[in-house]
Order: sequence, then C-alpha cells, then structure tokens
Amino acid sequence: MPNNKSNLILNNEIVTDEWSLVTMPAGEEVVKKQAGKVVLFKLTGESTHSAEQVAQTVIPATGKILVPLAVWQARKEELAPRHAAGEIGVWLDTHELLEDLVSSVDDLNSLPLIAVHVERFADGRIFSIGNLLRMRHHYRNDLRAFGDVLRDQLFFLKRCGFNSYLIRADRSAEDALASLKDFSQPYQGAVDEQLPVWRRVNRQPVSQ
Repeated sequence: MPNNKSNLILNNEIVTDEWSLVTMPAGEEVVKKQAGKVVLFKLTGESTHSAEQVAQTVIPATGKILVPLAVWQARKEELAPRHAAGEIGVWLDTHELLEDLVSSVDDLNSLPLIAVHVERFADGRIFSIGNLLRMRHHYRNDLRAFGDVLRDQLFFLKRCGFNSYLIRADRSAEDALASLKDFSQPYQGAVDEQLPVWRRVNRQPVSQ
C-alpha cells in the first residue's frame, strides 16, 4: 500500500504538502579533491548547473510549484502568470547566493514560499540564510528547510526564522515535531524571540 503520511511540519503541526517540488535534470557531478581528499561541500557562489539543465526542467502546468532559483531567474517571464497567482515558490541550495534571489524579484514577499535545501546535515549555511531573510530582507512568509535536515537542528532552525520543515522520508515527523519543544527558555535573543532571557523573565529577589 502507498504511504500517504506527510513529513511536512508547518507552524508546529504536521500538514499535507500543497507544493510540488521542481528539480532540474541531473547533470555531470564533478569530483573535486583537495590535498588528496574529496571536497564534500560546494563553495558559496559556485555554479553547479548548466543552461541546458535549466531549459530542460519540466514545470507542472497547474498547482503550486517550488522551483529552483536558477529556473526562476531564467524563466521568470514564462512563470509570471503563476507568480501573480501566488503559485510560485523558490528554493535554493545553501551554496547559492541569497543576493541572487533577492535581486530577482521586486518584492520578496510576493513569494509565498522560500525553501532552502541542505545537501549534507553538517552544512551550517542554512542558519545564516534564514536569519538574513527574516532580519535583513524582512521576509514574512513561509520559510522552509528541506533535504538532509535532522531532528536536532529543528529547534535552532526555528530560532533562525524557519517555520516549515520537510523531514526526510526515512525519519519520523512526529519525533521531529517534538524537538521544537526541546528547550522552554532559550537564553539568547534570535529571530523568533529577539529579547534575551534576562530581559524576558522577571526574577524575584531571594528573601533572606
């Protein structure tokens, strides 16, 4: 029997995913080495796709679609009616430049969904991207993390402004959802609560 169980967490609950993820056709993966070791992480700003891949990307004709940043940049005119209808979201990899997304649209909040893809869980650039989207660029809509996103990261992704998490199919969304309550009073100020704990909690003096 097919597994119709959703692995999407949105605003602290498990929901059905309304968005279809669009991916580019696979290209040739270049193995890079440094000092004889394979380099696992892509450099920030590194181009990892070709014009042919962008042109050959299949875009569903109807429904809400989440398209790669490169496809959005190259095919904006084609996607303009869907964008105007609120049916276009954009996703980027952690090595892609956030500035490219920001400069590609007049109003960032005209995108109902922005998603960040994590290729490997040890790549911490997603936290900076979320913080910049919320604090510097004032993005107010759905901000999603997907890819190799682990349970232990969700609470900290939430602190950096993410409110949506697509959990890997081999992981439990229920377990991941519980992790959002791992800490009741985070000490530092962050995107989700900008005041540090010493400004939020009124401690009464201890009586002698």
